Amino acid sequence: MGKITAELEVEHEGRLDQYLASRLELSRSRVQKLIKSGRVLVNGRPARPSHRLRVGDRITVDVEEEAGGPEPADVHFSVIHEDPQIMVVDKPSGLTVHPAPGIREATLVNGLLKLRPEISGVGSIERPGIVHRLDKDTSGVMVVAKTPEAYLALQRQFQERLVKKSYIAIVEGEPPPRGEIPFSIGRDPHRPGRFSVGAHSTREAYTEFLKIVQRGGYAVLLVCPRTGRTHQIRVHLSFAGYPIAGDPLYGNPPGPIGRLALHAYCLSFIHPETGKRVRFCSPVPREFASFVEDVKFPRFCSGESSTEN
Repeated sequence: MGKITAELEVEHEGRLDQYLASRLELSRSRVQKLIKSGRVLVNGRPARPSHRLRVGDRITVDVEEEAGGPEPADVHFSVIHEDPQIMVVDKPSGLTVHPAPGIREATLVNGLLKLRPEISGVGSIERPGIVHRLDKDTSGVMVVAKTPEAYLALQRQFQERLVKKSYIAIVEGEPPPRGEIPFSIGRDPHRPGRFSVGAHSTREAYTEFLKIVQRGGYAVLLVCPRTGRTHQIRVHLSFAGYPIAGDPLYGNPPGPIGRLALHAYCLSFIHPETGKRVRFCSPVPREFASFVEDVKFPRFCSGESSTEN
């Protein structure tokens, strides 16, 4: 079995075991076993599962890979770029990123293992190569690590907010020319599976948007999430009064294009091997065509400058 070392900087207070279970997407019982076996250090020292974390604490975790893992399967997705360290892919809407309890269909991970079996030992055995996610119904660009070194480098960049992301969203209503939504997000205690502004145990979240064009009762936005919370863009825009068209959780489906009108457009990060900032973009889905015909999208998000692919 292999081992992966994760280094995390604490972003909000809480119990050590709960924090790690959320950040690493592991069961709480597995996290507690790791802590009790001495594989978790807080600021360089062992700690108990109930240890109260403070913002800025540094956590180091050695995770032994468990036996088994996802099986290769034929899955449709496009490759935007590939080199020895990374693969940049275009995930279609409707494709789940990685296996999880209750998910029976093949995922992006199953397809990656079919295409590149060597990534099976990179990162988590349940989610090999995966350093970030998109919601199932969100399409667009993702970066996948092909080596342990790239996995750690990219994971650290996401933690330190060095990765810059821009999304295209079709929203209901008439938003202003640009806006900022700085409200914290947490799990909605009244609606399982959803998140909301002002919920209990919220985490910092910040989203900016630029209106590109107004099409009747809908607007096309270029959206820049400065943080990476679950459902962040969907929650923030709905809270602001401009839900994403076709959003089954926070909007009014089916919407004008018959799917969630959110697309991960561009991703900018520092290449793990060259040390240079690179930028990769995904073509706008054809379902968006009637809304974005002849529209050009500016580089609205800071830090996106550099090579475009």
